[in-house]
Amino acid sequence: MIKTKVMELLQSHDLAAIRPILEQYPAKDVVNALFSPICREDPLIRWPAVISMGDAVIRLAATDMEEARVVMRRFLWSLNDESGGIGWGAPECMAEIMCRHAGLAEEYIHMLISYMRQDGDEPLQDGNFLEHPILQRGLLWGIAGLSRARPELLVAKGAARDIPPYLTAPDPETRALAALAAGELRLETTRPVLHQLSSDPSPLTLYLGTDFVKTSVGAMAKAALDTLNQ
Repeated sequence: MIKTKVMELLQSHDLAAIRPILEQYPAKDVVNALFSPICREDPLIRWPAVISMGDAVIRLAATDMEEARVVMRRFLWSLNDESGGIGWGAPECMAEIMCRHAGLAEEYIHMLISYMRQDGDEPLQDGNFLEHPILQRGLLWGIAGLSRARPELLVAKGAARDIPPYLTAPDPETRALAALAAGELRLETTRPVLHQLSSDPSPLTLYLGTDFVKTSVGAMAKAALDTLNQ
């Protein structure tokens, strides 16, 4: 079964070797096989699964855009309270796909942004705030990636006002990713908080690009300030 094969590949922890093998299978089959691995706690499995999900959905979109939309809607449903699930891995996968596909980004980026926003009055409601810290991490990882890949689109959709509150989040990883996004989007108003964060020694390991990077909140804040100063 392809699900067994996909898991075997992911357990090799070698993304460069995994990707060309998965390309040999139908994109839709790969997508379905990856929905379980993107939920795994083990980062050595989960992150390659997220990147591989992006690969598969991009392939799917090239031949059947509506099927790619079905996958995006499946991610959205998994984050809905009515789904009965929690939506592990969904924000990361949605963002990875939108970083790499302009059409899907135009259609769905407003939904990813909505997960940073509190629910408003019913006539104006545009928020679907994610309260779980682990989901917030995934969300900010996605927003940070999009801040680099599609900054104009994020700004046009109003995301610049949604990122700063995460700079003071209780979770160090969320703070660090918010700092990365603030730098990439050139959010000048975040300078004072970034200066404060630059002395935050909290250590962490982030998955950036396709590699794990050992860093700290302070180092990420300093990097964001450097970006602002460019």
